Amino acid sequence: MSRWSRLSTFGVVCGLLFGSGPTNAEAPQRIKVSDNQRFLVTEKGKPFFYLADTAWELFHRLNREEAEHYLQDRAKKGFTVIQAVVLAELDGLKDPNPYGQTPLVENDPRRPNEKYFEHVDWIVAKANELGLVIGMLPTWGDKWNKKWGVGPEIFDPARAAAYGEWLGRRYRDRAIIWILGGDRPPEKDSHREIIRSMASGLRRGDEGRHLITFHPMGGQGSAEFFHGEEWLDFNMRQNGHHIEFTGRYDKTRDDYNRQPVKPVIDGEPAYEDHPVAFKPNELGYTTAADVRRAIYWDLFSGAAGHTYGHHSVWQMYAPNRQPINNPLLTWKEALQAPGAGQMQFARRLLESRPMLTRVPDDSIVLPESVPHAIPGAGTRRFVATRDQEGTYAMVYVPLGRAFQVRMGVIRGPRIVAWWFDPRTGKAERIGEFPSTGAHRFTPPTPGELTDWVLVLDEATSGYPAPGETSH
Repeated sequence: MSRWSRLSTFGVVCGLLFGSGPTNAEAPQRIKVSDNQRFLVTEKGKPFFYLADTAWELFHRLNREEAEHYLQDRAKKGFTVIQAVVLAELDGLKDPNPYGQTPLVENDPRRPNEKYFEHVDWIVAKANELGLVIGMLPTWGDKWNKKWGVGPEIFDPARAAAYGEWLGRRYRDRAIIWILGGDRPPEKDSHREIIRSMASGLRRGDEGRHLITFHPMGGQGSAEFFHGEEWLDFNMRQNGHHIEFTGRYDKTRDDYNRQPVKPVIDGEPAYEDHPVAFKPNELGYTTAADVRRAIYWDLFSGAAGHTYGHHSVWQMYAPNRQPINNPLLTWKEALQAPGAGQMQFARRLLESRPMLTRVPDDSIVLPESVPHAIPGAGTRRFVATRDQEGTYAMVYVPLGRAFQVRMGVIRGPRIVAWWFDPRTGKAERIGEFPSTGAHRFTPPTPGELTDWVLVLDEATSGYPAPGETSH
């Protein structure tokens, strides 16, 4: 069955009201890659916005009460996907879950421990009930390619296939996206064969009902290893814990341009409150502004969705646990980090305009005589996206520096312009302008490192204020 026609059971979609509690989830639906191969849609053609949170240690470290608290918070904040690992990174084979259970009998992936997986079942079911899909990593990478971490390596192709088939069958009717890999490069043919075998096993077990992708190491993408393979439904990047555009987030556009066309999503950008480039003594820690830049850089460069992460949440850090890379907060405190609540505003913004005809187009921003100023570089990079039909365009503005745009990207004689605030999700109408020539816009906070989005609408389009949607 071809990748283009295969449908994937996807048990949830948008039954959430942003900023309020979750409503009853809709009945399970199937999703597929959109007809233009750029986005994810339901079987009825409705766009699906992949907005994930990184909770790698969710199954391993949280009890049911804690897991429900976490999932309810993420549902209220507009996330749609939760990325979590079954065979976890932090000694997940030997360190038991809160109920004293380890995942495998004698570390044999052909012998899953039913009691451990009953806890995984409960979390998956609760997530689906709240309208969340689980982006499930069957294993962290050091279980098949020991680069760092505890290990041990337990997979060969036969064991990977058997384990994949068992998982696929167990979660066949749940809202799941399979994420293979786990922060490790497939350095040898034997590593690639393990991944292929696990994908094949998952397909047999779930009868092709779920999408599959691959989570690579920092600065890499799944396309570097598996782009042409039929089982890879969409590409996943790890642009990683750097905060510069060039050399990291510009790679999203590179994957967007690959042939054959596949959707691309950044599965691990810079986390909030994380040591920048793992160098806290030199570079300090990331902030909400850093994670906001990442989501708009990725989305406006062509990504079909985005992943957020917090350094304390991925590891579910608590005072009784060994900290990894000096987290600043407990995981419960970190749930309320400002960047986590601001991710939904990017989702709202794109969902308030037609999504399936959106393309990246940085040429909307006219370069200045000093191009390092406009369109900028480093953390000051401007990026833009537009509708193929010419009904809207958007420019992400990372700082208060005046810039010029090509007004002719919008069809029709008149343009309505707006400033959209990525920190609050509020929009302010600037006015109407002719759709000819160039126009210079100055952000509302000139001279400050405060980001904005300029939104240009064709005047007769009838679009609501940017960010206003109904679910």
